[in-house]
Amino acid sequence: NSSQRKASSLSKVQLVSDSEARPAPTAAPPPPQNPLQVLVNAIINSGPREDSTRIGRAGTVRRQAVDVSPLRRVNQAIWLLCTGAREAAFRNIKTIAECLADELINAAKGSSNSYAIKKKDELERVAKSNR
Repeated sequence: NSSQRKASSLSKVQLVSDSEARPAPTAAPPPPQNPLQVLVNAIINSGPREDSTRIGRAGTVRRQAVDVSPLRRVNQAIWLLCTGAREAAFRNIKTIAECLADELINAAKGSSNSYAIKKKDELERVAKSNR
């Protein structure tokens, strides 16, 4: 039987034909996500919950931590996502559409590769120090 011979005695053509006879094990691809759900998750994950504002009277200015309203949170998340995509595309071979797609996917995952997630974490860290 030809399939019982050692691999060293087989020609390359026989090895290829034997490997074609057996199906290669394949992992199931991840199910595709709804693009609108990716956008919603990116906006939810990249909107800061807490920010700091300047409080000052009589010439002394200090920063005070404040909660962010839901509308400002959405607006700031969209602004951060757009800014991250724009900066990634600047002086780069990738198009703005590709950079925006990468930014949205990373933000939806909550990855620290996303500009919006990094800035959100920075804003919340500064606000925490100003409590």
